[in-house]
Amino acid sequence: MTTTLITGANKGLGFETARQLVAAGHTVYIGSRDAERGRRAASSLGARTVVLDVTDDASVEAAAERIEADGGLDVLINNAGIDVEGNGALEIGEITADMMRKVFDTNVFGVVRMLHAFLPLLHRSAAPVVVNVSSSLASMARATTPGTNAFAYPGLSYPVSKTAVNRLTVQYAKALPHMRINAVEPGYTATDLNAHAGTQTVAQGAEIIARMAQVAPDGPTGGYYDSTGSLPW
Repeated sequence: MTTTLITGANKGLGFETARQLVAAGHTVYIGSRDAERGRRAASSLGARTVVLDVTDDASVEAAAERIEADGGLDVLINNAGIDVEGNGALEIGEITADMMRKVFDTNVFGVVRMLHAFLPLLHRSAAPVVVNVSSSLASMARATTPGTNAFAYPGLSYPVSKTAVNRLTVQYAKALPHMRINAVEPGYTATDLNAHAGTQTVAQGAEIIARMAQVAPDGPTGGYYDSTGSLPW
């Protein structure tokens, strides 16, 4: 039985990814900052729940201790993410370092906190997998190519944080070749992050996350994917 932890999973893409992986036979932990929301989400799916705030070292460490005591972990999905600019609504001159710091604390440092705490558990798995939820807005190739969504997107904090996530993915994958560690782009999905303006359903967006969570031990690592294949860095 494969055991999977998903951060930020009491709603949206995380919740739908949990649903798909429970259906695939995984034992899934829904990581949620709010204990009651996490409990309700897990109960509706036949999953487990753990209180988890990726911006809080103590919370992350407690979650790792809980899951280790329950038997360990095979798959970590770093899904929790925020945007404080209103989907690019602010002028770039209005964006402060404090805004950037808040986004990075969840989107980037949260990934590092999770990996630092959970790598000891993943090392004990026969087939460890890490999926980092990124965005096509992170692509430097697309951000410098007129006509792409990444080129047109006016926001700063969110795409820059996801570019950092991509580089984290590469660095961890090179250092840990026995693990499968990849970044994925779920697509423009209707969630709270974009005030449900996205054009995809959560089922469509979560498909690539769930697929890469089930990658085989001889599968790709250190890559950047959407539902159609590899993305340009």
